[in-house]
Amino acid sequence: MKQRKIALGPGAASLILIVVVLSMCVLCMLTFISARNDESLSSRSAVMIETVYGLNARSEGSFAQLDTLLAQCASQAASHDEYLSLVEKNLPEFMYLENDLVYWTETEGDRNLECAVQLSQWGSMPRAAWAQHYLTVGAEDLWN
Repeated sequence: MKQRKIALGPGAASLILIVVVLSMCVLCMLTFISARNDESLSSRSAVMIETVYGLNARSEGSFAQLDTLLAQCASQAASHDEYLSLVEKNLPEFMYLENDLVYWTETEGDRNLECAVQLSQWGSMPRAAWAQHYLTVGAEDLWN
């Protein structure tokens, strides 16, 4: 039997070169699209993280303001009930007292940080401690 010889002419080499160049172009475009999507996701994550940390900082500031108020009320009160009534009367308008829990909400955009602080007994230290501190996202528009 005679063996056939396969000969590649100049046209086959050009065709292989074109396929390689096109493959490299497609890979380049896929890499570019992936990098652009990664950059977009990173910037959205950075904005969300700045929002959450801003809400946390504001809630800590509100807690510090509440602690100052609690110290003033504790120095003026003679009993626990009087202490609670003084606290309720002097709370800022964005806070409210229910039993011995002080509630408020920090809001920025569609993010809400629900905060609650448990008040300690009159004259004890620390005067208050976090009872609730969680983040919610306004999602009612997603379902309508």
